[in-house]
Amino acid sequence: MRVRSGLVATLLASSVLCCAQESMMLPENSVTRVSEHVYAILGFPNIAIVVGDRATLVVDTGLGARNGAIVMKQVEKLGKAPILYLTTTHFHPEHAMGEQAFPARTVIIRPAVQQDEMNKHATELMDLFRGFSAQSKELLEDVQLRPPDITFEKEIKLDLGGVAARLFWWGPAHTMGDEMIFVEHDSVLIPGDIVQDKIVPNMPNADASVKNWLAILDRLEPLQPRFVLPDHGALGDGSLIGKERAFLLDLQSRSLELKRQGKSAEEAAMIVTAEFKKKYPDWQTMGPVANVVKRVYAESP
Repeated sequence: MRVRSGLVATLLASSVLCCAQESMMLPENSVTRVSEHVYAILGFPNIAIVVGDRATLVVDTGLGARNGAIVMKQVEKLGKAPILYLTTTHFHPEHAMGEQAFPARTVIIRPAVQQDEMNKHATELMDLFRGFSAQSKELLEDVQLRPPDITFEKEIKLDLGGVAARLFWWGPAHTMGDEMIFVEHDSVLIPGDIVQDKIVPNMPNADASVKNWLAILDRLEPLQPRFVLPDHGALGDGSLIGKERAFLLDLQSRSLELKRQGKSAEEAAMIVTAEFKKKYPDWQTMGPVANVVKRVYAESP
């Protein structure tokens, strides 16, 4: 199978995150209580479990069925009712390819755009992930995916009983189909890769958008969440939105300045990467900066 170069970049960028973890396995019997109704399994990636009186919502699955089974064990301990919803922040393997461990009664919900990405690219992404390590190959053996029960265009609200969750899609950023979830009663934002704690935004190909990522952050900030549970990295509060926006806006502004000076995208990527390593020494790997610069160039006249 011939894989388009943009998707190769996507997975190479994701592999950097993999390497930051000791294992692609989620921890067993390890749950952090985020708020009254929201729990988290912190690992690769972070998993959210939102528990209501009539239903439970799980956000993301982990990589493969073994990780999905770890998530389900915690759901069985925490859940108060048999109704179970599953949604995924985006279609990359560590977020969506463990769904077969969930029981048949699980109601899978996704943005229609995200499901379209999955239909087109899930197989090739899993093939690439299997090549990362023996562990990833083993975890992705015999993955089985099924169509979602519900797809939505922009937003859907789930009444879980005593707590509600808003699932929404506001356009492309990290991928075409990035989904975010806001648990209103608890003021918890589950933003996928869109808001993280000092992790450089990952924009690996032409499906990503700097302009819309910033627009999404502008729309998230008025929510003023008390807690932010990102896909990767540490838990935080609403201030993470402003920090993410300031970093990305700075990166965009510097890139546009270099473009006006006549620098090529490749030259600008090298310059900005070197500058930002010094300017933001406590941010994780600067590898994705180059692709953000290229997206800025592509999106500007």
